[in-house]
Formats: sequence, C-alpha cells, structure tokens
Amino acid sequence: MRNKIDLLADPDVLFLNSWKARALKLLEPPEYIWREREGGTIEGFAVSDHEVITAKIEAFVRSTKKHKSFRKPVEVNAVPAVIERASFRKSHVYAGEKLILSGASATRLFNAFRGEQPEGHVEAGNVLSTFFKDCRKANIGHQFPVESIFLESDLDFAVECRNTFNYYHFITEPLAQLCVLDGVGFQGNIYFHFPNGEEKQLPFAQKFVEALFSEYAGRVFFERAPKDYDLVLTAFEFIGGMGQVPQAQLKGITRLAPDDSDVGSVEFHPVLAMNMVNRTLLDLRARALKAIEEHDFSHLPKRFFVGRSLDQSRSRPLAEQDLLLEHLLAFGFEHAVFEDYSPLEQIALMAQAEMMISYHGAGFTNMLFASPDAYVIELGTLQTAQFRWADFWPLANASGCKYISFFADFAAEDQLKETKFSVDGIVPTFVSEKATAQAVAFVVTILGQSPSIPDAKKLAELAGLVLRAGAAPQAITVLANYRDIVENDGALCLLLADCHKALDEPKSELLALEAGFKNDPSRWQTLVRIIWCANRIKRPEVIRWALSNLATDFPERHDAFVANHDWVRFVG
Repeated sequence: MRNKIDLLADPDVLFLNSWKARALKLLEPPEYIWREREGGTIEGFAVSDHEVITAKIEAFVRSTKKHKSFRKPVEVNAVPAVIERASFRKSHVYAGEKLILSGASATRLFNAFRGEQPEGHVEAGNVLSTFFKDCRKANIGHQFPVESIFLESDLDFAVECRNTFNYYHFITEPLAQLCVLDGVGFQGNIYFHFPNGEEKQLPFAQKFVEALFSEYAGRVFFERAPKDYDLVLTAFEFIGGMGQVPQAQLKGITRLAPDDSDVGSVEFHPVLAMNMVNRTLLDLRARALKAIEEHDFSHLPKRFFVGRSLDQSRSRPLAEQDLLLEHLLAFGFEHAVFEDYSPLEQIALMAQAEMMISYHGAGFTNMLFASPDAYVIELGTLQTAQFRWADFWPLANASGCKYISFFADFAAEDQLKETKFSVDGIVPTFVSEKATAQAVAFVVTILGQSPSIPDAKKLAELAGLVLRAGAAPQAITVLANYRDIVENDGALCLLLADCHKALDEPKSELLALEAGFKNDPSRWQTLVRIIWCANRIKRPEVIRWALSNLATDFPERHDAFVANHDWVRFVG
C-alpha cells in the first residue's frame, strides 16, 4: 500500500504549493520561469478517402490552430532542487505529505484527480482551477524558496519515471531531467524510480543513459518505487506548477496564447504543455548532438521510412504500406528501424536527415534531434490527430524542424466507425492509393521535383499544402512549372502572391496580385492587398490605380479604406 496514491482529498491538502514550501528548495534562484522562443513548423492535412472523415479532420485541425496554438512557443525552465522527506510512489514524488507538481507528473496527477472525484470531471476541474487561483494570489510577492547547499558526495539524485518501457516517456521525461545536473558538481548516485515490474523494463533506457551520460558510469540505478529519502536531489520542472506562478509572471503568456484561453486554469494546462518546450529537452538535444560530433555516420541514409520492430514494441503496422514504400524507394528513400541502431546512430540518423516518414508511434520522439531543415512526416488518423498529435509539438519546437502530419483512414473493416481510445487503443493507419498519391506528390515537391498534376484544383491543393508546410520556394517552383495554368487562374495567382509574401518578396508579390485581379476583378480584397504591397515598394502610381478601381467598382470599400488610412490621401 506504500505505493498507493490517494487523490480523494482537497487539492490544498494533496498538492504542494512549491512557491511557499519548506520541503522543496532550489539550489539557486532560477534565471527565468518561462520565455518566448522560435519554434518549428507544425501542420496537419487530411488525406482520407471519405468526405465525412475529411471534414472531421479539417475541422479538428482548424479548431486546434485557432483555440490551442500559441502565436509563439514558450520555453519553460527546469532546475535542480532538494527535497526533504521525499517519497517516490508510482510515478510521482511527495515532499513530506504533499505531492510535488513538477513536469509531466503534474499532468498525470491532474488527470487522475479529475477521474477519481465523485462529483464529476467538470466539477473537479473547477476545484483545481480555484486551487491554482488561490495559489497565484497567495504567491504574490514571494520568491521560490532557495537553499544553496554544498552537495555532499553521498547525496543522491532521483527522478520518477512513468515507466521504463515507453520510449517517448523515458527520453522526454526522466532521461532529459539528468541535464539539470550539468555544472552543479554532483558526485552521488542516480536513481530512476518506476512503477512497472522489472520484467517490463526494456534495455534502451540503460543504453541511452550510458551513451549520453557516460560521466555517471557505475552510479546509475533503476529501482522500482516506492522509495523514501531523508534528503534527495531532483529535477524541478516549472511546467507542472505554472498554475501556481504569481499572476504578474503569467501576463506575457496571455499575449501569446489563443484569445479565448483561461490562462492558469487546469483546462489551460494541456494547451500550455503542447506549446511549451521544457529546458531539459533543449539541453538533452544539445548534449546528444555534441555526442555524435566526433563520429562518422556517413553510412546512414538521409531520406528514410521508419518501420517498427515487432519484437520490441507494440505492433501498429501501416496498412497497405507497400505501394507507398515503392514510390519512396524510387526517390532515394531507405527503410529503417530505429531499434536496429545504437543510441548515437539514432541521434545521428535524425540529425543528418533530409526527410523522415513513418506512421504514428514513439519513434517521432527522435524528432528532438532533427535539423531545423528536416521534414518529419507522420502518417496517422483522425484518432491520432485528436489524442496524440499534440504530444510531439514540443519536440518539433525544440528542434525547429518541419513536422507535417497526413491524417488518413483507419485500418478497420468499418473506416467510418468512431473509435474510442480507452477501448480500441491506437487503431492502425490505412493509406489508400489516393492518399498515397497525395503524400508522394507532397514529398516529391518538397524534394524539388514536379509531380504530374491534372488540373488547377489539384495544383492549388498541392501548392497550398507545400506553402503551409513552410516550403514557399518549392511552392513557387511547382506553380512555375504550370505557368500556363497559373496565369489564367485568379486563385492560383493569389496563391503565388502568398508564396512571395512568405519570402518577403514584395515586388514579385505585387506582380502576382495584379495578375490575380486581372483574372478575377470581383475581389475588392485583392485591390486592398495591391495598395499595401505597392506602398511597401513605393509605387504611388499603382496605389492611385488601385484606389481608382476601388472607388469605381467598390465605392463603400473605398470610402471605408480611405477613412481609416489617412496616408492614402497624400499619395503623390
């Protein structure tokens, strides 16, 4: 029973307010709690054969982008801390009698708390949000407790693990947490505490520790919870307790978050989690890339499709993958299985990758090591979009790569049946001939080649996808290859203008806008864009022409524009 977590009490009884705690103290004041950072490109596209599924995927992607996507991701700090009277139980940590809200452990605690309360999920969420609000108010004017201590040689470092068999959770959580020891002069032993039976532990965990943290050789131990310490060193990740951060320090997040966000509430926590990058991830990435510097990995492929080792992981094969692989092999791709490579080879494989393609799975954890120029392409379903897409956003934002998801159909007898994650688990992906053609056309275009495109509609779809994926030059190339079609299609001309705008090429943008208006003079919006673009490059004659057309064909729009922009009155 020592490993049991009872969550039926009130939050103020269960959870530590780390800002005012005595049992948890940082080794030094944090340089920051959070800060803005540049991220990667994250996009999702529907490639289902069924209109109803396509509509659901597209609606979900739009909603996610509008209501859950930050304007810029944030980096959240993680620091070494000491705990008095620490107790590791299951995949959580107590300081005295209260649970510490740190990192992914906090997310699991919030979910478990809401699930166990007899009054219901929604009411329990309100209780948690009230608890956070009270903490933020109580913490005004308080600094996080700090105790600069000399690290005795026998002081251990311990972290909790969700488990030691899931690659994603181990790499992104406990392994990354070891990075907080950098520069603190640590001399003791390291303990990973986990809830699963020892027989479930997989060898990759030990191998990655040995490969990336060799300085701790002989001092790293995997030990099943529970375990108690009078005093222990650990990693404190602020993301778990962001709901307790004094309100003044959260104001900047409000500016970055979606407009309808309730910043600080328990409902906001998963939104913050998918848009944040834990500092430990950045430190692990830097350590991993440094570890491969002195080695030759020229034998590794630059373009590859990642399969799954059936003897080392749960089987979720990609249905009908042969056709896809046939096309990919023709463009220089190789088939790879991450488990067949050593830890350093896996890191190098991603660091050198031009393009990786795979179906949904923990292998996307290695996106952490990808180059910012790399395309990491996931094949999934409506289900993985709804329940798992956001898991990998922090990794894409950590590496700065281009993470592109194609959401296809279920590999099921009834592809229209709504799946339940709790019942069905992750349902395998089915990529039809049509979906394969869409994905391959995208891949070919990204690689700088032009696929065969039958009509303007298909050209617009492909170029639009490529542009959204952060590849404006490739979108321009494919449009240029079908110049005759583009020159006579107003929508394609405007799409070309969007491409040039993305590259900050206003002269080329203006030419495309003028062609767009010539093909479709019914759009007053095009004239307004022409005015703004011409103003950037100081073309007053174009501004006057556009204003004249606006006044003649759209007088109300003209009057409103002039009334709101006095500068146009003085165009010479």
